[in-house]
Amino acid sequence: MASDTATAKPERGAATLQRKNRREGVRARREAKASRWLPGSRLGRLIIALNVLGLAILIAGALVLNELRQGLVNARIDSLTTQGELMAEIIDQAATVGEPHPEMDPANAGVVLQMLANPKTQRARLFDPSGRPIADSELVADRVERKALPPARRRGESAMSFRLRPRGGAAVAAEARAALAAEVAQALRGHPVAGLRRDETGGRVVSVSIPIQRVQAVLGVLTLEANDVDAIIARERMALVPFILIAVAVSLASSLLLTRLIAQPVRRLARAADRVRLAGARAISLPDLARRDDELGDLTRSLEDMTQALSERMDAIESFAADVAHEIKNPLTSLRSAVETLDLVTEPAARERLLRILKNDVQRLDRLVTDISNASRLDAELSRDAPKPVDIERLVADIVGLYQATAKPGDVAVRLHRSGGLEPVMVLGREGSLGQVFRNLIDNARSFSPPGAEVVVAMQRAVGRVIATVSDSGPGIPPENLETIFERFYTSRPKGAAFGGNSGLGLSIARQIVEAHGGTLKAQNRVVDGQVLGAIFLIFLPEAKDAAAKREAKA
Repeated sequence: MASDTATAKPERGAATLQRKNRREGVRARREAKASRWLPGSRLGRLIIALNVLGLAILIAGALVLNELRQGLVNARIDSLTTQGELMAEIIDQAATVGEPHPEMDPANAGVVLQMLANPKTQRARLFDPSGRPIADSELVADRVERKALPPARRRGESAMSFRLRPRGGAAVAAEARAALAAEVAQALRGHPVAGLRRDETGGRVVSVSIPIQRVQAVLGVLTLEANDVDAIIARERMALVPFILIAVAVSLASSLLLTRLIAQPVRRLARAADRVRLAGARAISLPDLARRDDELGDLTRSLEDMTQALSERMDAIESFAADVAHEIKNPLTSLRSAVETLDLVTEPAARERLLRILKNDVQRLDRLVTDISNASRLDAELSRDAPKPVDIERLVADIVGLYQATAKPGDVAVRLHRSGGLEPVMVLGREGSLGQVFRNLIDNARSFSPPGAEVVVAMQRAVGRVIATVSDSGPGIPPENLETIFERFYTSRPKGAAFGGNSGLGLSIARQIVEAHGGTLKAQNRVVDGQVLGAIFLIFLPEAKDAAAKREAKA
């Protein structure tokens, strides 16, 4: 055992040194790589990237919202509606003949439309009551429509495949004519129609269709179209460019400022923590950032509190070492007194009593040393042994059977209450460590149970987990100690308990093993009608399949 311990310490020290050198090398390479393209820390680069990303999203959203801004369309619709109502009134007065059945004169209506329309900014059309066009400002203005030539046919491509190549021109024109016809048909019912649609070339136009009426009779429809929406949007986009450049400059400046105010202080804190780690000091000297009323101030204060807590923990360890020395010194003092007195006592009864004291003190020392040794080796054993499927009910049955086989008259009996299932209760773990959990709990329950009482170990399967309980008939646990009893080296004993019967490490070791297996261990009191009948310890462990799934997910 001594040789194994002596060999393990240098190996652990060498492994720790290798991990330390590896981490420092990785961090040095990371900082060197970062300094090549942007000075500062990763947090600073992240701040800049997030600011630029947010600004890019803001710019894209502004452009999209600007393009689809309904206010522009509504303003254009209002303008066209006002013009259209005025033109429709003039056409009604100047180009309408016949009483009491009025009709619109197409020739006069075309002349009036030519005088009133402005072909540079808008297109005006007249339709008769049947929806047929009778006048068009583009035609009466003798304008020539200019269209881009279609793409050239590829070498070796047939005329049929060229015509079938998807270009969308004819389809767009057909959809535009259909939309115009539907708009005119709706206006012929006597209701003005306004909206945004596509023309024959695929461009967006704001269209207004005004019915030309004489009393209730609809004589025709006047349609006004404005195709300058895209140009207005393009001009507004150009007007946004200076603001976008200013926003980019402000965002970059704010990012650099945040880097200076956040990233650099964080790096100072990291260097201070490294100095503490390398120096091995108990107290640290952090930068004077605790006065800041922000997250960095909170972080600084938290680090100071953490170092204080570590210092208190080291004091607690020193106190524990003193307690352990005291626990060992008590039986040693008793042993020395008994040995010194043994030679002076001649009565058989007194010598027998001294021999019992010697035997009890040796057992106390053996138990204390064993528990301290188990606690010191527990972390290494849990990390070294690979978990395997364990039939937990069979394991507990073997342990309970051993207690029953070695029981003496008057000892506290141990009984197992099985789950009653046909399938074995399997968990993923280490059989030796799990056995130690139940042995520690059973020994603890027996030590606090009166002679002739019974310790019951029960096992049951729940959804996805296994529940095991160990209950005794002792005095119970004070409510304020239901958690503190699991603290390592907790040595408080209830009234009436024999001194030296417990080392204060068994329950701490049991909880550590259970948590290492992905389970939980807690204590409760068995209370019936307000009376405490004893304590019960509950062990929750995941079943083998669920434990394996969780382990694979972590991997």
